[in-house]
Amino acid sequence: MTNPRYRWVIVAAGGLLGCVAIGGMFSLPVLLRPITHDTGWSVTGVSSAMTIGFLAMALTSMGWGTLSDKLGPLPVVLTGSTLIAVSLALASRATSLIEFQFIFGIMVGGGAAAIFAPMMATVTGWFETQRSLAVSLVSAGMGMAPMTMSPMVARLVSHYDWRVTMLILAGVVASIMIPISLFVRRPPALSAGPVAPSAVAAPQVEMTRAQALRSPQFIILILTNFFCCATHSGPIIHTVNYAISCGIPLVAAVTIYSMEGFAGLFGRIAFGIAGDRLGAKRVLVAGLLAQAFGALGYVFVRELSAFYAVAALFGFIYAGTMPLYSVLVRENFPLRMLGTIIGGTAMAGSLGMATGPLAGGLIYDTFASYAWLYIGSWAFGLGAFLIILMFRPFPKAVANTEAQIVPAPA
Repeated sequence: MTNPRYRWVIVAAGGLLGCVAIGGMFSLPVLLRPITHDTGWSVTGVSSAMTIGFLAMALTSMGWGTLSDKLGPLPVVLTGSTLIAVSLALASRATSLIEFQFIFGIMVGGGAAAIFAPMMATVTGWFETQRSLAVSLVSAGMGMAPMTMSPMVARLVSHYDWRVTMLILAGVVASIMIPISLFVRRPPALSAGPVAPSAVAAPQVEMTRAQALRSPQFIILILTNFFCCATHSGPIIHTVNYAISCGIPLVAAVTIYSMEGFAGLFGRIAFGIAGDRLGAKRVLVAGLLAQAFGALGYVFVRELSAFYAVAALFGFIYAGTMPLYSVLVRENFPLRMLGTIIGGTAMAGSLGMATGPLAGGLIYDTFASYAWLYIGSWAFGLGAFLIILMFRPFPKAVANTEAQIVPAPA
């Protein structure tokens, strides 16, 4: 497939796959109360399946990314799509908490990891121009999950019990993700043939995965992504409960999260356009600094209108920064190993996300206040900002080598 217009099909496929995959995983918060009420399992026990899911994503992201580099994205994404659907169906039949945690946490989380890194690597590989916009559109598709999949799950569980709801969700996931996976193709540069030898470009050809994974550029990116995700993880997970503790009714408090997600859609697009025009690193640096102070803003709000204002700003910023990591990877590492490198950054991000649920709960239980959660998020955000300032791109000749492709010999 060499039609340049097909790259937008890849973008659409990535956005839809990400939306359904994330929607499947984030169905758990919607089903939390029905599950605990029906089974008698503890809220902590059931919700910990989500933390296990983040850890599973972290542990499997690089492996899935490496497989996509070697085998191509289609078999990896297809496997992940099938795994998510099967896991949801099996989780609906779980008879013990440990069984549910294993199936939903490890299997659904691991399946979701098979979508993110391979698709981000594939999309960045298809684009030489408008790259930031392309990955931002894929990320925006993933961000649609709270506004599409979550309401669908909520409507289903209002008519059926949680087991039937999860089984229906498994069918929806399978009917959408498996056919869409078949549209995924390798970037043309990797399909065209071997890399042309070039004296100027030799360093890129000789770079191995081991060298890339030991490079300062990779280490800085994974540290930045860890601190970045740790910055917004706590606020994402705990702000609804914080608003309730301020006297805001539950129904209204939930809309704060919706506001955050809605603003994030515009943030992804805006940051993507800005990244194409101003450079991904420059926009990411500014975004990380702004994200830190956006998290701190929650300390000073008590009224619903103020929560809306901070949530809109914070969601716009943190959602906008996330796709830019994949752009920096594409600009600095060989095309043949993008899945591995993006998988590594996704691993770090998932570990950062896993800190929020636990840290927020411990802070609230200790201080009966969420103030230190947001102050801690601000500190993590400043850490991400300071770390990314140390990032130095590879020389341009190195970054662009694998764009030089010659046809494969007959």
